[in-house]
Amino acid sequence: MQSLWKDEEAKQFKGDLGLRVYTSRLLGRDKSLVLHGGGNTSVKIREKNLFGEEETILYVKGSGWDLETIEPQGFSPVRLAHVLRLAELPSLSDPEMVNQLVTNMLKASAPAPSIETILHGLMPQKFVDHTHADAVLSVTNTKDGEKRIREIYGKRCVVIPYLIPGFDLAQFCAKAFRAQGTPDTIGMVLLNHGIFSFGDTARESYERMIELVTLAEKYLESKRAWSVAPNYFDAGTVDVNAQASLRRKLSDTAATPLILRTVTNERTLGFAQDPRAATITQRGPATPDHVIRTKRTPMLGTDLDRYVGEYNVYFGEHAPKAKDPKTMLDAAPRVVLDPGFGLAAAGRTAKDAAIVDEIYDHTIDVILRAEALGGFQALPAKDIFDVEYWDLEQAKLKKGGKPAAFAGEVTLVTGAASGIGKASVAAFLARGAAVVGVDLNARIESLHSRPDFLGLRCDVTDEAQVKSAIGRAVLAFGGIDMLILNAGMFPATRKIADLPTEEWRKSMSVNLDANLLLMRLCHPFLKLAPRGGRAVVIGSKNVPAPGPGASAYSASKAALNQLARVAALEWGADGIRINTLHPNAVFDTGLWTDEVLAQRAKQYGMTVEAYKTNNVLRTEVTSRDVAELAAEMCGPLFAKTTGAQVPVDGGNERVI
Repeated sequence: MQSLWKDEEAKQFKGDLGLRVYTSRLLGRDKSLVLHGGGNTSVKIREKNLFGEEETILYVKGSGWDLETIEPQGFSPVRLAHVLRLAELPSLSDPEMVNQLVTNMLKASAPAPSIETILHGLMPQKFVDHTHADAVLSVTNTKDGEKRIREIYGKRCVVIPYLIPGFDLAQFCAKAFRAQGTPDTIGMVLLNHGIFSFGDTARESYERMIELVTLAEKYLESKRAWSVAPNYFDAGTVDVNAQASLRRKLSDTAATPLILRTVTNERTLGFAQDPRAATITQRGPATPDHVIRTKRTPMLGTDLDRYVGEYNVYFGEHAPKAKDPKTMLDAAPRVVLDPGFGLAAAGRTAKDAAIVDEIYDHTIDVILRAEALGGFQALPAKDIFDVEYWDLEQAKLKKGGKPAAFAGEVTLVTGAASGIGKASVAAFLARGAAVVGVDLNARIESLHSRPDFLGLRCDVTDEAQVKSAIGRAVLAFGGIDMLILNAGMFPATRKIADLPTEEWRKSMSVNLDANLLLMRLCHPFLKLAPRGGRAVVIGSKNVPAPGPGASAYSASKAALNQLARVAALEWGADGIRINTLHPNAVFDTGLWTDEVLAQRAKQYGMTVEAYKTNNVLRTEVTSRDVAELAAEMCGPLFAKTTGAQVPVDGGNERVI
């Protein structure tokens, strides 16, 4: 492991807190050290308070912040004197400890301090770093892990048996540090948990962490337990319909929609196909910190009933009541291993599923290295259960608030690179859905860079491309719950007498045939939607009130409207509702080029500006107006509506 410290970069960060930010980010860059919110860092700084008195402030990473992207405001400033007084108490409940820490911060707007704040405060050094390094966990998670750790570090690290984070752990570490610490001690190992390093400067503490983890890596290498890879691999064939069915089972068990991210590659297939998988994967997580994200042991295969009855070792005597709504989400596994598809990671959101995937990817390394070292051995099931149902964790869940409207659900939007489609992507993302945007324009692929968006270049008139796009959508997120049929074309104004056959056919192909194809291919997935499938067709004012010169467009949209009405009749038994929006004169869409707009305005004897507000309300209709209503039609307000046709046109006299 190499230090990432660069003098030129470090110069951009001022003061002790600035350098604390810099080295925290360096730690966060390396996923073999910390993953998504894991680990924490701190620095003790002398400052003057409002009364001009000097006091030491402990700046410790705040709850909800990730080391890789942390800012100065991500550190909670806590009065060190109060922290040290708390440490002297004979006992202190974790909720009261959190209360005391929060009420002794300098800034009311700061995030809640880390649960390990007292532990950081008790360490005498100015800078303290804490990670869950894969290499260290690979050593500690073996039968003789403590012996091996002492062999690696000698007097350089104090070794602490596993205790749940909090007040008791802080006191135990302080006593152990006084008893075991020497002038050579630069760190501390918490068995089955992680490693600490200390220093008088940010660089010293950071590079000591790199040094200590490197020693663990070299030890594993010397035991031929570093470069490990699954020895078993047969190429799998992923059935997207089966993955959507699995996602539905998991969602039903959790009593809420879940995103399911399928990862099929040589690594995941090889691990799932390993003959030892049935035993080594069921021994627990690499560290209890991963429990909150991954929830229990991986499920082997896709038989959920068998998982709950056989593999889920945390049920049994420690089982929560099955009917308790608070624990229903916990009952669904977050990791599924199967020799056919490799690994599937489930989460309440696409971000959560991506985090589960990344955590388990590192867990594979830890398990295989520990196996090569003598056998992977995690904490006893009761300790894992205690972390998952820890009062602080349950309080955090209760405090989490109401989830977004479409959390755990997936929307497919066509024509998503511009206009109504682009606005629809934004509307559904804002409501918590994972969104797949397809468009012929390549810029769809870079429309958003976030885990809950997948942009795919696709010609919706090409069946092979559409099948591929739907398959990629299901592998990325687990299914399709909502379908926004928006892709379309508006040809140049032509009278019927002048309309070329090829132009007519192209309009029918894009505006009608492509939507039939999408509806047919998406139907099996909409049918599996945990909350019932929903589709919204972006129609046109030209359906109820066609205009001269737009025969190809008007006829194709009218046919699409009729297709949607038939779908509403046929799909109702499958719990799928389909409704149509009829926008008019939405001038910020790709259909309305300057040329087309000028032609239409001239045809009606108006200026372009007058034509834009040529409606009863004298208002301009935007893509966002249409997209927001499309999103609402997929929500609970329209739960009992299907086959509807709703205008979004500011009021059109001919329609009214």
